[in-house]
Amino acid sequence: MKKWLTFLMVAMLALVLAACTANKNAGKEPGTTKEPSTNEGKSEGKSEEVVAAEKVLLLNNGDEPTSFDPSIGFNAVSWSALNNIMEGLTRLDKDHRAVEATAEKIDISDDGLTYTFTIRSNAKWSNGDPVTAGDFVFAWKHMLNPETASPAAFLAYFIEGAEAYNNGDGSVDDIAIEAKDEKTFIVKLTSPNEAFLNIITNPSFFPINEKVATANPKWHTEASTFVGNGPFKLMSWNHDVSFEFGKNEHYWDADVVKLDKVHWAMVNDTTTAYQMYQANELDVTGVPSEIADQLKDSDELRVDDQAGLYFYRFNTSMEPFTNKKIRQAFAFSVDQEEIVNFVTKNGEKPAHGFVTFGFIGPDGKEFRDTVGDLVSFNPDKAKQLLEEGMKEEGYTELPKVTITYSTSESHQKIAIALQSKFKEILGVDAELQNVEGGVFLSEQKEFKYQMSRSSFLHDYADPVNALESFITGSSMNRTTWSNAEYDKLISDIKNETDENKRWELLKQADKLLMEEMPVFPLYFYNSTSLEKPGVSGILRHPVGYLDLKYADKN
Repeated sequence: MKKWLTFLMVAMLALVLAACTANKNAGKEPGTTKEPSTNEGKSEGKSEEVVAAEKVLLLNNGDEPTSFDPSIGFNAVSWSALNNIMEGLTRLDKDHRAVEATAEKIDISDDGLTYTFTIRSNAKWSNGDPVTAGDFVFAWKHMLNPETASPAAFLAYFIEGAEAYNNGDGSVDDIAIEAKDEKTFIVKLTSPNEAFLNIITNPSFFPINEKVATANPKWHTEASTFVGNGPFKLMSWNHDVSFEFGKNEHYWDADVVKLDKVHWAMVNDTTTAYQMYQANELDVTGVPSEIADQLKDSDELRVDDQAGLYFYRFNTSMEPFTNKKIRQAFAFSVDQEEIVNFVTKNGEKPAHGFVTFGFIGPDGKEFRDTVGDLVSFNPDKAKQLLEEGMKEEGYTELPKVTITYSTSESHQKIAIALQSKFKEILGVDAELQNVEGGVFLSEQKEFKYQMSRSSFLHDYADPVNALESFITGSSMNRTTWSNAEYDKLISDIKNETDENKRWELLKQADKLLMEEMPVFPLYFYNSTSLEKPGVSGILRHPVGYLDLKYADKN
């Protein structure tokens, strides 16, 4: 498996910060705070002591984090923050490899099933408490608790007893994790998994201070009660406006952390963020699509591939999308090339399958290239499929179609492009529905939308991570689609140890998903951004979150 866990993709970049909150010191340059000279009033001619300016990195989270409970904050607006105020047993390094983090030593049994983690003696929480093996046991059982309803719980199903407990069929005591002593954490898997150390870098596997969480179950909702174990600590949180980190003096590797503070705004409009960047009120920003061409030669431009895609979901329990051919008709009426060239305009790759580029198989070939294009713009085929599907359902007129998207200028532009294409190719007058982000996610999970936008960022470096989202009952499915053949394929993939056979099963799953079409892909992500001169060391990882541990600002 190691041969093909190869990524060229770099993760999602945070935007940047609001002018009114970026600088609390009127008249000072954003990102710096100079203290008064301690030699004020001394005689002329003597050199004054100058206190170095604080290093404050100005970023933008886009929206309010879903949650700073690592079991709940399973999305892009939570991950980047969590990855810097908390830390797991392993952490992705500068080469995007999983290395020891809170754990200083990792022992693996000969059969590949049992992992023994030795936690660093100097690993501490931001309140000074020692990080213990019990904190990991507490956190992982919290994630798997059915009452927590963690959308990330499925990631832990490779742990013995985890799936049964999460599904309500087993006991919490049957989960094969234990704290042998205060600094020894042991995990037993159901089968060998070479991606295990990579998977547990995901924020969902971060520890929780058991003492703090037991005393206050809402510990993660405010800065005053939040306790983390990462390079930074949460200092303030003005909900829906901004939050701020400070360097965590209790972090085991605090000596390598160069930034004093990180200030995050919540601005979901790329044009507004770009204007802030121009005004030197931001250190990093996204590139508005309407000016992407003007900025393509800028020295401050960064373009990085990213492991994930933008797509739309059908609700297969809502007419007319109960019919496979009608779903296919809408998918084949979408012109992915047109969307990336004239709507998003950030150099993204059009998506003609669900698994993204960047996965190299045991044959040394790219997954996406070997599977080929599974869904492409085909007006004639789209019209034929719609006619056949309507005939199968007995429709003389297609039921009303509504395209739902969460509040964002970019989401709106894409929805309008789809609306136009459905009218042009299929003669369908689809309605647009714009829903506020938090409500949108909740209602999508409740299957309230007929056709709705979505996105996927890889949690770990394996094609199955994307494909497993659509097994029956998965919290990530959100389509109501269920297919026994597909479920078996995913199960077989997870248990297959022969790399060549496993790769063929992955190809079959990608093809079956695009044949059944509960979703249709638009484009594979990249990260196009502007970064101020003097900013360095921000790690943008393949799995969708950034790391500020080594970041600097001069």
